[in-house]
Amino acid sequence: MNEIIREIEAEQLKAQVPEFNTGDTVKVYGKIKEGNRERVQVFEGIVLKKQGGGNRATFTVRKTSNGVGVEKTWPLHSPNVEKVEVVRRGKVRRAKLFYLRDRVGKAAKVKEIVK
Repeated sequence: MNEIIREIEAEQLKAQVPEFNTGDTVKVYGKIKEGNRERVQVFEGIVLKKQGGGNRATFTVRKTSNGVGVEKTWPLHSPNVEKVEVVRRGKVRRAKLFYLRDRVGKAAKVKEIVK
């Protein structure tokens, strides 16, 4: 039974998974259905966390929209996530950045990795 589930999940994995970590600023291109039309909407923000493995892997992105913090959790291998584009790399020292929820303005910034 376990091997059957593993085979089904392996079929659902995406061939190319974007390389990003927590603290990175990313653009997530998500498909949205409105009635009978389908369009792509961009959600840009900082990656707060990555969790899970295999086809259950998810990541949470946070942005501020009109002064209100908005967080959205995306399944990494979902067909509704068209692509994830890294805008800038962030330098962080922890895996989960929940402390950014309490911060506003410049305090909510993450240092950029300069190469």
